Amino acid sequence: MPGVPAPVRRAATWWFGPRGTVEDRLFSWLAVLRVVLLAHAIALNVYRRDNFVHPLGGAACLAAMAAWTAFAIWAYDDRTRREPWLLGADLATAVGAVLLSPVLKGDGLSATVPAYWVMGALLAWAIHWYWLGGLAAGVCITVSDLSIRQHVTQANYGNAFLLLIGGPIVGFAVESLRRMAEERDRAQRDAAAAAERARLARAVHDGVLQVLGLVQRRGAELGGDAAELGRLAGEQEVVLRTLIREQDQVAPGAAGTTDLAAALVHLESRPGVQVVTSGAVEVAAEVATELVAVVAACLDNVARHVGPGAPAWVLVEGFADRVEISVRDEGPGIPEGRLERAAADGRLGVSQSIRGRIADLGGEARLTTGAEGTEWELSVPRVEAP
Repeated sequence: MPGVPAPVRRAATWWFGPRGTVEDRLFSWLAVLRVVLLAHAIALNVYRRDNFVHPLGGAACLAAMAAWTAFAIWAYDDRTRREPWLLGADLATAVGAVLLSPVLKGDGLSATVPAYWVMGALLAWAIHWYWLGGLAAGVCITVSDLSIRQHVTQANYGNAFLLLIGGPIVGFAVESLRRMAEERDRAQRDAAAAAERARLARAVHDGVLQVLGLVQRRGAELGGDAAELGRLAGEQEVVLRTLIREQDQVAPGAAGTTDLAAALVHLESRPGVQVVTSGAVEVAAEVATELVAVVAACLDNVARHVGPGAPAWVLVEGFADRVEISVRDEGPGIPEGRLERAAADGRLGVSQSIRGRIADLGGEARLTTGAEGTEWELSVPRVEAP
């Protein structure tokens, strides 16, 4: 569309062209609205031309309004020009046209020269500075309009009321749109990142992990130096699988929260440890730190009393009101009276590192032990991050 201003072209192709920021799009629509309001003001004043005591002055005022409309459309088109001086000049022009109306129309005027044209400045303030800008501009225009009238009629009061509530409402709506757009963009970026992680995980699983698994098996079969190579390949396979699982569970959390499931997956780097999760479990960051330390202490006891590399399983589940973690091994169990003797001897690993930490979090630690193995059941209330 040659000859048509860029903001008008963007507004006309709203659903077909590239999407800019919320503010850019709203200023594009405001450009169209300014033209409509200017045409309305010109038509209204031509129809009421007999109300002017200075017709030439009225024509000059309308010409100035037209010139400012063209300048404003051009100036607001570039976001780098949307500075306080531009918005201040926009509002001053609107207020000036209102205050000049009694001079051009004489006393007892029923309508100002700019009429609804002043909405251009009001909406610009609301778009750029949200509800506070809309309220400030509405107050300025309302005060200037009421100050030139000898009598405030019901219609004047209604217009003032609409200006005072319209500006903040539009500003609030614009701010809400901007936040929703930011949340949408963030969700799209997170979805794209998750898809890329999944693609890389599939590629690694289909290639590197299978090779490492093959090296581990063949090394064990061949023995000698090959067995050591197979053992190293097995360790790297565990580390790589842990990394993939961590990436699968990465999710954007609220401020001050941590994905407990992803944090516990780090413990899978220990020989024999397997972490089972049902998805992300968001908890307060300090709670996650304490729970990881508790589980690590449980696994330390497994390695110390059952043996290095002894199998151990960690299961974490998140509920609406609590988080539950189970740490289980297949050792011979804890002999009766050992924990009491350890506490009496000053060895406070269980009483402080496990039970003490859980108690500080307002939770409960239950121990089940026997010939089939030992299991810690840890339960803590789910508290929102501050």
